[in-house]
Amino acid sequence: MAKGPSYRVAFRRRREGKTDYQQRRSLVLSGLPRMVIRGSLRSISVQMIKAEVGGDKVIVSAHSNELAKKYGWQGGGGNLSAAYLTGFLCGYKAAASGVKEAVLDLGLHAPTKGSRVFAALKGVLDAGLMIPHDENKLPDEKRVQGLHVAEYAKQLSSTPDSYQKRFAEQLSRGLRPEEITEHFSQVKQKISSA
Repeated sequence: MAKGPSYRVAFRRRREGKTDYQQRRSLVLSGLPRMVIRGSLRSISVQMIKAEVGGDKVIVSAHSNELAKKYGWQGGGGNLSAAYLTGFLCGYKAAASGVKEAVLDLGLHAPTKGSRVFAALKGVLDAGLMIPHDENKLPDEKRVQGLHVAEYAKQLSSTPDSYQKRFAEQLSRGLRPEEITEHFSQVKQKISSA
């Protein structure tokens, strides 16, 4: 470890690799609410956060668990479709709270094209909010709807053992993977009409 009179210890969250303070400072100075997207393997959360002197204030929040509880989503909570629907739900909540525009806060996520983070961003954009972004980073509409999963399930249906093993969790929830695009459209319609 460095020593000497000019050595400065970095902030704890920077040392732990949790916060990029230069990026956070530029986002806070914009004066707009930050759209914060955080995910785990099984869930994703989208929040609109306003920076205040006393600390950050959450304006609205949406979690992928809400999709199952309130809107009947039977798919997984951490996939691309769930990320889009969670962003779509947060976008509607934010519009109802008077938020019209925001900035995207990726945190320490790598800005990978077509990732869950950008699927959630696409959901918020489709809900009517204005967020500066690069169109090339957003995922394809077919992937967001789960068409690639439906096609793979149709391919795999010729071998029942592999099909059952691969899609056991979805099948236990009552959703056949071939019908995921229709189910996605139904849940999206429920969110927009609520």
